[in-house]
Amino acid sequence: MERCTCDDSPDLENRKAWQWGVCGDNLKYSTKFLKKFLGQKRIGKDLRAKVDIHNTNVGIKAVKNGLKTTCKCHGVSGSCAVRTCWKQLSPFHEVGRLLKLRYDDAVKVFSTTNDAVGHSELASPQRHSHSTKHHASPRATDLVYVEDSPSFCRPSKYSLGTAGRTCSREGNCDSMCCGRGYNTQSRLVTFSCHCQVQWCCYVECQQCMQEEVVYSCKQ
Repeated sequence: MERCTCDDSPDLENRKAWQWGVCGDNLKYSTKFLKKFLGQKRIGKDLRAKVDIHNTNVGIKAVKNGLKTTCKCHGVSGSCAVRTCWKQLSPFHEVGRLLKLRYDDAVKVFSTTNDAVGHSELASPQRHSHSTKHHASPRATDLVYVEDSPSFCRPSKYSLGTAGRTCSREGNCDSMCCGRGYNTQSRLVTFSCHCQVQWCCYVECQQCMQEEVVYSCKQ
């Protein structure tokens, strides 16, 4: 984005870093842009709005916590006589893996009134209590939700189910087939092979056949 310049934190040599061809990630600008994009100027009063704001802040916090200082050495024969440092975000897949763990551990919440301040806030049943009378506020690192997710394993108004879906035996058959198991089927497939460019100007291919094993979820 053109408006998102290099990070201008005063404690880092970002101008020098830019001269060496690197640029610190400007987290301050991206956070401001994100909150504006998601409309967080308006304080949500209903439960779903509070949940959305809470989860957005969890995501921002996860990204901020992954911010690292990266340094590059300059000097004769690779010596570190001169060092330039800048701020760099963690790789996307690392943040994604962390948020996936938070998602798997998400906390169900409801709205309750805080008598001390006189407004509603998010609350969740205590983890070792089945009563909503004993509740606590979700942690700042908890992803939260309001309703239980419907099952996508069987046909419903939300999903066609997973029966008949193809899957990868080594990858996702167990989860996609929801424990029902999967069928194994061999089939012959035709594909283009031994292709050559002919003058002028088209590609000529032979048709080859090979056996392919397909895995699909049971009913």
